Amino acid sequence: MSNMSEFRVLVVDDEWNMRNLLRIYLLKEGFEVKEASSGYEALSIIRQIAFDLVILDVMMPGMEGWEVCKVIRETETIPILMLTARSDTKDIVHGLGIGADDYLTKPFEPEELVARVFSLLRRSMINQSQKFQHTIMEFHNLKINVEAREVYIHEKSIDFTPKEFDLFLYLAKNTQRSFQREELVEQLWGYEYTGDTRAVDTHIKNIREKLQRAGLGYNPIGTVWGVGYKFTAQGVMR
Repeated sequence: MSNMSEFRVLVVDDEWNMRNLLRIYLLKEGFEVKEASSGYEALSIIRQIAFDLVILDVMMPGMEGWEVCKVIRETETIPILMLTARSDTKDIVHGLGIGADDYLTKPFEPEELVARVFSLLRRSMINQSQKFQHTIMEFHNLKINVEAREVYIHEKSIDFTPKEFDLFLYLAKNTQRSFQREELVEQLWGYEYTGDTRAVDTHIKNIREKLQRAGLGYNPIGTVWGVGYKFTAQGVMR
């Protein structure tokens, strides 16, 4: 796989020792790691930051991992790896049934954890690539042809620059997820980019102006104050 520093993992466990252990394993492999000590904290973080994978403990006080998994699945397709001390088949089937992608029984070997994470990320990348390769994304009076790299308002093509299109498409693929400016810079320009995050603001401003001039009666890119941006329009794919 590509450089793991491109991938952000959220570790959710109420035990500090387990979070610390997982963080050490994942950092060693080059992942960016965030932590949450409860289900409520995890959901709050996910609303603000985009993740590529969630490692979620089942047994937590207040809000069990199963419930957290169900809430995440209401809006997110992010891979979820459940950690459980229970090896009962019924528990495992239940977890997979509510949207978990894989499970790992405690105690586990570090190598197995890392292998499961790599496997889930590979699968997710393949699915995303296939999902959007020939996709037409349609919103109210707005259409994105992914393969042709074209955006239409009322069936009229909009003249986006390559970077504007990349930014617009990335936001549209992750509808309702909030992105920090730094995240968008890393995604679109890479970690070697030496400019500042105002480049994102400039591109967003240009995109909004072009959409408005073309007659789109709403702004599909919302500003999340103190965070960054998110694509707010609801649409369908075909």
